[in-house]
Amino acid sequence: MSFFDKIFGGKEAAPDHKSFWKKLETVGDLANAIENSHHHRIAIFKHSTRCFISKTVLKNFEKEIDNLDNKVELYYLDLLEHRLVSNKISEDLGIRHESPQLIVIEDGKVINSASHEDISTSQIA
Repeated sequence: MSFFDKIFGGKEAAPDHKSFWKKLETVGDLANAIENSHHHRIAIFKHSTRCFISKTVLKNFEKEIDNLDNKVELYYLDLLEHRLVSNKISEDLGIRHESPQLIVIEDGKVINSASHEDISTSQIA
């Protein structure tokens, strides 16, 4: 790791260390996630791996999730790697793209969304 990566943070890999994330990497993954929302609430976290704010929000959100009793299926989208999926979310769900962004879906419809510092587990409950 370079000196600048230590100070400013290098490209962060997907949060594999957190077992609760399900990765969204294809339009098919998105379709399956939305289908799952008909059985239980889901949440999609759209993350930019190059953005310091997004990294900070993701870390804070993961800390909150570790302490959450409410079980929600959580999906992680690296929107830089999977821009097509991000665009499909906006198109299919009628929601404006933001990053970072948390989108909560139930019965195939967006019931809540937040971006930047407004992202917290309170949107899920």
